[in-house]
Amino acid sequence: MTEVRDNTPLPQRARELLERLRSARSFFDLAGRAEELTRLREQSSRPGFWNDPARAQDVMRRSAAIEDVTNRHQHLERELSEAAEMASVFADDDSTLSELAEQLARLDRELTALEERGLFRSPEDTRPAILQVHAGAGGVDSCDWAEMLLRMYTRYVEMQDLKHRILSLQQDDVAGIKDASIEVFGTNAYGLLKSEHGVHRLVRASPFDASGKRHTSFAAVSVLPEVEDVEVELNPDEVRVDTFRAGGHGGQNVNKISSAVRLTHEPTGIVVVCQNERSQVQNKQNAFKILRARLYERARQEQEAERRKLEAGKTDIAWGHQIRSYVLFPYQLVKDHRTDVESHNVETVLAGEIEPFVLAWLKAQATAGR
Repeated sequence: MTEVRDNTPLPQRARELLERLRSARSFFDLAGRAEELTRLREQSSRPGFWNDPARAQDVMRRSAAIEDVTNRHQHLERELSEAAEMASVFADDDSTLSELAEQLARLDRELTALEERGLFRSPEDTRPAILQVHAGAGGVDSCDWAEMLLRMYTRYVEMQDLKHRILSLQQDDVAGIKDASIEVFGTNAYGLLKSEHGVHRLVRASPFDASGKRHTSFAAVSVLPEVEDVEVELNPDEVRVDTFRAGGHGGQNVNKISSAVRLTHEPTGIVVVCQNERSQVQNKQNAFKILRARLYERARQEQEAERRKLEAGKTDIAWGHQIRSYVLFPYQLVKDHRTDVESHNVETVLAGEIEPFVLAWLKAQATAGR
């Protein structure tokens, strides 16, 4: 977080902050946001708007996000203008200047928070997210790595005051997980997680190898915006539904009935498995939620490819195309290969402190106009 400099005269500090705010107008795209807000308000005023509650909630959520950024910008501009004027008028009043210094420090923090909030421009950023972690090739080490990543993300989600619940979790017979899906709710849930889409690489001395040799493991992370039923055409006749008994460690049955659900979307070959809930009905609902999100993402990528606007920064999930490396041995380093942001405090990163990586990627995308 950017702090004001103590050795800078207060009038100059105030002017610099005000200029920083005003120069960010184009970055915030306030004019574009105002036009979008007008369109959203027109939609919400139409008769029958609430006949589709899911769509209505999406419109209201996006409207609230735009209004929040706009109102914060106006509030900061007003306070900084007043602070700049006071700094000039009371240049010799130590008591007033002391209070003003505290005010400018607070406004600097608020401006930094606003700049970060301005990174969430896409309507999808405000949606809930579905985050999936899949173990790659590498046996038990990769399964253990997948579980470490899932733990990192759940802690990051909690640090961001977001909520999550497990949709599906498939444990490995020895250690770790083969794959997992979680649903994340809260302000800008998808926007705060979309940077994590891609392959994550771990280098360490394997705890499962007595020789202590260095091992490289991979896990793939998929981040999808949650979509409502109306946004994806899903023909039930094209989905094969299989049920089976949920299995635990060592292959034992968790329950005596076939509560686990496997969906196969025959036109695309997409397969979704959910077995975390004891209820077959709940597992089926969760599986369809994930399937809709994956179909939506597939359709969106195809559309972008046709327009030749496929996001260059969103690498396909494929081994050898890792977006970030986590090295625990023979040295300690986490490096994002898209932004070159690094951290030598690997344990802190794995404990959920990934915000510097997230913000750097979002800023790079905003700078590139994506």
